[in-house]
Amino acid sequence: MLVAHLASTTFVKIPMAALVLLQSGSGAQRFSLWEMWLHMQWPARSIAIILLGMSAWSMGVMMDRWLAFQAARKQSRQFAPIGAGALREGKLDEAIRVAERNKKSHLAKVVNAGLLEFHAHEVSTEIPGDKIEASRRALDRASAIVHAELESGLSGLATIGSTAPFVGLLGTVIGIIDAFREIQGENATGISAVAGGISEALVTTALGLTVAIPAVMMFNYFTTKIKAFDVEMDNSSSELVDYFLKRTVVVKR
Repeated sequence: MLVAHLASTTFVKIPMAALVLLQSGSGAQRFSLWEMWLHMQWPARSIAIILLGMSAWSMGVMMDRWLAFQAARKQSRQFAPIGAGALREGKLDEAIRVAERNKKSHLAKVVNAGLLEFHAHEVSTEIPGDKIEASRRALDRASAIVHAELESGLSGLATIGSTAPFVGLLGTVIGIIDAFREIQGENATGISAVAGGISEALVTTALGLTVAIPAVMMFNYFTTKIKAFDVEMDNSSSELVDYFLKRTVVVKR
């Protein structure tokens, strides 16, 4: 309740004060971003530096996941028709070689695990257990590993998206405290006495929101893409198991 009251009070009253500051005419001080930075005390600067670091890290995760997903999509489109054609012709070795050439494809990683397990049971009678069940377990393990790889860094992105506004709010509180200290030190009550503190508070609040909004948007985007990849991997695993069953029946005949 205290945090909610503080947030509502801050976000309502500070913009009103800023509006008065901008409309106060020639007597008002106009701050550039650099002047705001110079005016900040080190606690508020520390908050801004933390937010900038969070922004840089989140941008790095976004770029890494974007490139990884694009590569996975591109190589999967290349692998799917070639791999399917090799399997239709009964060429497991060729399908395995094609999968190994597309190491960034999520489909190739999963299919390759199942093919290797099935192929190992076919060429060696010393491996115990049913080869269909062994292949299914290999597909499940590979799907879990690929899913974890796709999610790499997204938990940190979600953490930044949820905490950056509160870090900015902390800077806002520090800016308000500095504004009151200036009033006390200068024995002044005009808006110019608190102009620095208000601008400082607005900068950290805006910076926190600027960091959080892209992080939340991209987290939701990547999560949706991962769900689509999971569906593709599940479908490929199911189709591959069906192929193994049909191939086993043909071999027995």
